[in-house]
Amino acid sequence: MLARIYSILKTHPLTKMKLNFKNAKPMFKRELEPELKELAKGYPIVTIIGPRQSGKTTLAQHAFPEKKYVNLEFPDIRAMALQDPRGFLEQFPDGAILDEIQRVPELLSYIQPLVDAKEQKGMFILTGSHQLELQQAISQSLAGRAALLTLLPLTLTELQAAGFDLSVDEWMFRGGYPRIYNDQLDPTKAYRSYFQTYVERDLRQLIQVKDLLQFERFVHILAGRVGQILNMEDIGSEVGISSHTVKHWISIMEASFIVFRLPPYFENFGKRVIKSPKLYFNDVGLATYLLGIQNEVQLSRDPLRGNLFENAILLELKKHQLNLGLDPSLFYYRDVQQNEIDLIYKKGHDLIPIEIKSSKTFHPEFTKKLQYFQSLAKERAPVAFLIYAGDAEQRIRTTRVLNFRHAAEALK
Repeated sequence: MLARIYSILKTHPLTKMKLNFKNAKPMFKRELEPELKELAKGYPIVTIIGPRQSGKTTLAQHAFPEKKYVNLEFPDIRAMALQDPRGFLEQFPDGAILDEIQRVPELLSYIQPLVDAKEQKGMFILTGSHQLELQQAISQSLAGRAALLTLLPLTLTELQAAGFDLSVDEWMFRGGYPRIYNDQLDPTKAYRSYFQTYVERDLRQLIQVKDLLQFERFVHILAGRVGQILNMEDIGSEVGISSHTVKHWISIMEASFIVFRLPPYFENFGKRVIKSPKLYFNDVGLATYLLGIQNEVQLSRDPLRGNLFENAILLELKKHQLNLGLDPSLFYYRDVQQNEIDLIYKKGHDLIPIEIKSSKTFHPEFTKKLQYFQSLAKERAPVAFLIYAGDAEQRIRTTRVLNFRHAAEALK
């Protein structure tokens, strides 16, 4: 029986398939690729995690076109890996790209002795879309042997490099998932399908939800709180669930890269500060869909447009750091007197305040909060940044004013 399985595996299209990138170049050049290739020179295993459809598979195959590719989402391939993991891995003596490895985490324990024996760098490239369980499995089975990278949807810079010159509202409405651009999909329909697939497939793997409609309502309510301080009691009351359930459901959404929390920065500046995190989405296009926004005109008039713009800029900065293989080191600041800074970038000892405004027109009062924080942090905040939707860029004393397309300059 096993001989028959291996015979199938050797000729199975899902293990033989490799994209011919010499003849078919991907539309998008991903900024994470240099870091991926560099880490593969130093580690036997590199794992790419991130949301479904963010481009992990395409990136891995483009970076390592010589490697065999195995998709563990397919039941027949998964059954082979589970039935005889040693025999399964023997089919790949030089390693492979193993896609959605969290579907067969048992393989990790069998990969470990293989890479130890062979001592080959970049032997296995793994991908996964469930953050929490995959990181735990790697830390238990592959500690010291695997490097971990995160790939989020497309950055604005990657879109521009591929020839997409988007207005700010087009950018936020379409979001960053490559398929929307590759296949010229209607964003509303694409995100409807994406969300339904997430609820029906990923959610059922991660959590037992008795009432899916209640969970869907919960997610829509979270979209209405984008960019706001997280109050689990209020959300629970609105949905009709306990704050404990709210906390659990949010952790599940974080594990599957739907949302993330921005922590507060608190330090003894002589002020009482807020210590609850803010909530954001890992793709603004998904957030606009959940808010019921169906086109750019609606988005331009939506009362949460400023929150969505803030989310989009925060994502650009977060992606910039992740694509360099760095921790984002991003926070927000707010004290009990309502003094608030949208972002604090902690760079070593320095604290760089960043304000985000969706207006296309610069107003001098935009810099007042930045000046306030600089007066608190003193020499630790030597420069500040204002990122807005307008075109004019300038320097006002210690503050640089940047167009949203150049947001990453704030981290350089």
